[in-house]
Amino acid sequence: MIKLRAEEVRELIALARARGERLDLRGRDLSDLGLYKADLNGADLRDADLTSINLAGADLESADLSGANLMQAEASKAHLGKASLRRANLTRASFVQADLHDADLREAILVGANFRHADLSGADLQGARFDKYTRWSVDFEPKAAGAILVMVS
Repeated sequence: MIKLRAEEVRELIALARARGERLDLRGRDLSDLGLYKADLNGADLRDADLTSINLAGADLESADLSGANLMQAEASKAHLGKASLRRANLTRASFVQADLHDADLREAILVGANFRHADLSGADLQGARFDKYTRWSVDFEPKAAGAILVMVS
């Protein structure tokens, strides 16, 4: 897997936007990058390595992050409405104040993730796994949304 630099990703974003094409970063290594407030709207990030990436404030509306590894990612205040995070690994990721309305989180790993003050209205969490360390907004009930509490040692 070829590791991309933040400058290269921003150039690919600009090129895709200029051509009116969908940004395709499937399976790419974007770990540890700083993509603060990046425009990744509708991007294809399936199976990408986004470990420890900074996506705070980024626009990921309708992006496809199915199967992506977002372990320890920073996505506070990010816009992920209608995004697919199906089977994604969100272990210890931060989504504080993020917009995840109507997002697909089915079968995602949410162990230790932080969703405080996040908008999860309409999100599908069927089969998603969380633990006692996962943090939710006060008014959100993960089990009612289909998430499963697991015991992690």
